[in-house]
Amino acid sequence: MAVRRRRAAAVAVAAVLGVLAPSVLTSCSGSPADQINYAVDGMLLTYNTNTVRGAASAGPQAFARVLTGFNFHGPDGQVLADHDFGSVSVVGRDPLVLDYQIADNAVYSDGKPVTCDDMVLAWAAQSGRFPAFDAASRAGYLDIDTVDCQPGQKKARVTYFPGRAVTDYLQLFTATSMMPSHVLGDVLGLDVTRTIQGGDPAAIDRIAQAWNSVWDLKPGLTADDLKRFPSSGPYKIDAVLPEGAVVLTANDRWWGAKPITKRITVWPRGVDVQDRINSGTFQVVDVATGSSGTLTTPDGYDRRELPSGGIEQLIFAPAGPLAATPARRAVALCTPRDLIALNAEEPISNARLNPASDDAFSGIEGVAIGPQFGAANPDAARDALGGQPLTVRIGYQAPNPRLAATVGAITKSCAVAGITVVDATSESAGPQALRDGQLDVLLASTGGATGSGSTGSSALDAYTLFAGNGNNLPRYSNPQIDGIISALAITSDSKEQARSLADSSPILWGDMPTLPLYRQQRTMLVSKKMYAVEGNPTKWGAGWNMDRWVFEK
Repeated sequence: MAVRRRRAAAVAVAAVLGVLAPSVLTSCSGSPADQINYAVDGMLLTYNTNTVRGAASAGPQAFARVLTGFNFHGPDGQVLADHDFGSVSVVGRDPLVLDYQIADNAVYSDGKPVTCDDMVLAWAAQSGRFPAFDAASRAGYLDIDTVDCQPGQKKARVTYFPGRAVTDYLQLFTATSMMPSHVLGDVLGLDVTRTIQGGDPAAIDRIAQAWNSVWDLKPGLTADDLKRFPSSGPYKIDAVLPEGAVVLTANDRWWGAKPITKRITVWPRGVDVQDRINSGTFQVVDVATGSSGTLTTPDGYDRRELPSGGIEQLIFAPAGPLAATPARRAVALCTPRDLIALNAEEPISNARLNPASDDAFSGIEGVAIGPQFGAANPDAARDALGGQPLTVRIGYQAPNPRLAATVGAITKSCAVAGITVVDATSESAGPQALRDGQLDVLLASTGGATGSGSTGSSALDAYTLFAGNGNNLPRYSNPQIDGIISALAITSDSKEQARSLADSSPILWGDMPTLPLYRQQRTMLVSKKMYAVEGNPTKWGAGWNMDRWVFEK
């Protein structure tokens, strides 16, 4: 996998980034501006990007340097160690045992120390042991047997189950994955770690409900409200604007290198991106290609195009008119994947269990596809339905001209097969709309995300089709696929990976829980007066190093 191949370069990349900022300052002809405006392509709904809707939002793009962890993701999606936060060391291989040490001077912006209690909460929420947590993914965390932590301490020992040495273990306890457990303790009046360790179901359910909702972001949060949002990074939340933008300011309690720019406002989708680029209001724009229309590049900006680790896809609802496999296959058969990919100027993606990688196995994964799922085949679609009519509601988070064109192409093509497509698009369309039965099909990237949605690890991204996973939005359940995904998580041998992917292909194309379309591309527009901005194929996007950004006055 790409992340695994790049680990060896992580230290070198981190060293380069560490020395860039001072040289950037001396190379600028002017002084750094105090304010940067950063536009992303999703909504900013919650501080907790580990919930289903939080992971699908633009939260990771906004908060990578607000909620830090033992690692973060660099410009190629590679895992980089965050030595300001702490360190990870391997003390056992089978079972895999890791010792985590949080920096002695690590402290939240409210003055409370960062402790292993935050790790216990992250594990409890995402391990699947306590179902009341609305976690997006259990990938990696469900393989952890214990997190040994003395409440209030800065070290923890993490022990995996025998035989479950997760290869991408550095993807866990990373930036944005750990929430401040002391906030829940204050809200609920209990000791979070001891409650989880004690196993009291009713008390843990209370913790879960608070974890799901206490960090919702809404315009007009008061100073008292903002006390629930302490930061463990260079930036902290200062305000939520009426438009849904989040204002980040320098965290004066951050113990590492101070952020260069004092204030960054993160703007969600829905604003007129082109107008604000033309006026010079936005200095950094990081969006899915086509999601804000055909953006032109003014003279004062540089444009960059890069592939993400996410796959734009049709995600079928578990109930309603597409609950039965023949109905899903019919929609897949009449969908003009070739034309949709052509309009996106991308090849068709057949990736299901290796989405974050470079499609190296796509030929293997697509072995059972045959010609039936490339060009639209209305006759085959009609036959799959036995000649019966079908009406389906397809939606995506608006506005998004690229996805509007996709729905238009499906509508036209499927009409010939007797399938009526109703455009159910809205500004709030997303995973919850699919769960609530407001949609039959969600058009989105990995895990229902508007942005990339990718963790940077193909093995962990594959859990979007693992039974019971929160971001398994079709609620797909197949023991064979679960076994394959579990095997991929602990496998680094490319031959074994290829064999597993080949085994999964006929099953997934037969059951059709989702229909991959193309790899989501990213468009970045960056002011020529900006320095140190780099794209990123993962869900964290360009914001992974925003504390090093410089905008020259």
